[in-house]
Amino acid sequence: IDAPLGWPKNLGEELQTHEAGKPIHVEPNQLFRRETDHFIKREVGKQPLDVGADRIARTAHAALHLLEEIREKTGQAISLTWEPGISKGVYAIEVYPAATLIAYGINVPGYKQKDGKGARKLLLRQLFDYIDLPTDISLMEKNDDALDAAICVLAGADFLRRDVYKPMNLELAKKEGWIWVKRQT
Repeated sequence: IDAPLGWPKNLGEELQTHEAGKPIHVEPNQLFRRETDHFIKREVGKQPLDVGADRIARTAHAALHLLEEIREKTGQAISLTWEPGISKGVYAIEVYPAATLIAYGINVPGYKQKDGKGARKLLLRQLFDYIDLPTDISLMEKNDDALDAAICVLAGADFLRRDVYKPMNLELAKKEGWIWVKRQT
């Protein structure tokens, strides 16, 4: 899922005791960013949006509700998985297409722009080296969200191949979420 699936531990702890008009004594980057966000910036060089601030929090909220809706409609107990590879059951993971592209050395600016069809075509040509894509890729050429979905599939394949960074602090990751991204060589 291309959305945060957890919130920063520090944010939750601080908000429990905060009173209106009083300062918060946690540095903003420690308050609004998760350990996985710091890790992705350090290892991949791309700063994810702060889930504790701005509109990405609404995306995270919607993603969690979507997961719950899928659970209800399918009757499947879909949980997050913390061990890369193939296992029995149905699981979800958090991925970040921009980090996946960087991990593969793919740099195509402008593919997210409304007039970025040429950039999306170029990016798709590069993705063919790493993932089987359908014969008809016209939707991915027209729509950056559809293209991001294909990049999410690639990130999922990296997870299944166990070719991803694992969290150093698993307990913290289970609280905040973790972005699974291909290990860079």
